[in-house]
Amino acid sequence: MSGYVDLHSHYLPGVDDGVRTLDESLRLLTGLKALGFDEVVATPHIRTAMFENRKPGLVKAFEELVSIVDLSTVPKLSLGAEHYFDDVFFGLLEKDQVLPYRANKSILIEFRYEAWPMNLEQRIFKVELAGYMPVIAHPERYHALFSRTDSLDSLLDAGCVTLLDTMSLMGKYGEQPRRAAERMLEEGAYDAACSDAHRPDDLDVMARAIERLKKLVGKEEADALLGTRARQILEGTYAP
Repeated sequence: MSGYVDLHSHYLPGVDDGVRTLDESLRLLTGLKALGFDEVVATPHIRTAMFENRKPGLVKAFEELVSIVDLSTVPKLSLGAEHYFDDVFFGLLEKDQVLPYRANKSILIEFRYEAWPMNLEQRIFKVELAGYMPVIAHPERYHALFSRTDSLDSLLDAGCVTLLDTMSLMGKYGEQPRRAAERMLEEGAYDAACSDAHRPDDLDVMARAIERLKKLVGKEEADALLGTRARQILEGTYAP
């Protein structure tokens, strides 16, 4: 299968906990292409006190990578970011210093794993008022969703979409996220799926995870999660 779109990957060298070198970046990108990904979005962390990245520096790093890479050997490349959902994010949002997906209509966000954010629905509404559809990264890894999906319902009703870390299905992040991912797939709680790959070593896990996804939901739905719907989110045409 080709035609997959990876909405979440850490292939920009040396900017966060993703790849460290150009060689790692190239190996990751060529490997994702071999797995069927036609486009891969770089989504480096913007997270206070951990990865103090900002839009100008990430745009520069992305442009430098694109200028070096033989683009015929890798998927189509584009830039977004994985925005940590805190007060700094809202400051960047007000200053137009966030990095949405390339259609400028949806934006990747992540929460603290251990505790569900306070006043979340109201804050999500502010993101939507700014013109963006919130894309929630790896919901299966949030403790509040380990056993039940109820906490997510109001966000889905508000127009958020969800993005499965496909490697969660292989237990990469632990047994509880694996079980939560399988439950939420059964419930139909995911809009799309991604790799969230950080290293070339993730490629083997991702290959097995894609096969596991197909076994759980069938090839047609797996292709929609990794392909059709992921592309619609990227292009700003997806309607939850």
